[in-house]
Amino acid sequence: MERRFRFWQRWLIVVTIGVAVFGLTLVVAPTLARQLFGLLIYASPFGIDRLGAPAAPYITLVHGVLGAVMFGWAIALLFIVIGPFGRGSREGWLTMTVSLMAWFVPDTAFSLWTGFWPNAVLNLVFATLFAIPLAVTYRAFRQRQT
Repeated sequence: MERRFRFWQRWLIVVTIGVAVFGLTLVVAPTLARQLFGLLIYASPFGIDRLGAPAAPYITLVHGVLGAVMFGWAIALLFIVIGPFGRGSREGWLTMTVSLMAWFVPDTAFSLWTGFWPNAVLNLVFATLFAIPLAVTYRAFRQRQT
């Protein structure tokens, strides 16, 4: 059981580092970020640039701020995965799960409500990468009191 738990903990570490790198990429490579989201939303890497000024520079700012927030959130999650989650603390599992749901539900609902379903699909990919290990380890944490 311990080996299996460590596998899922490492999985979460890798996925969380991936989120941190993705967030940091939005900050340090704004052109790449704009092109990736242009491709995702408009099926063209230049879709956002075609919006022109002042929209495209503002979207670049929003991507940078979003990336910085994602990076900070991922670092906090990383400390939880390595710390309380890694020690088998029930609060570690709950904190991870609640934090992910607090992001996923409003972000995905807003994406769908505004018609940007490709972002909802991207959210689903990220959420699934976290949900698999959280679902698999649920029983182990459910039985613990602390």
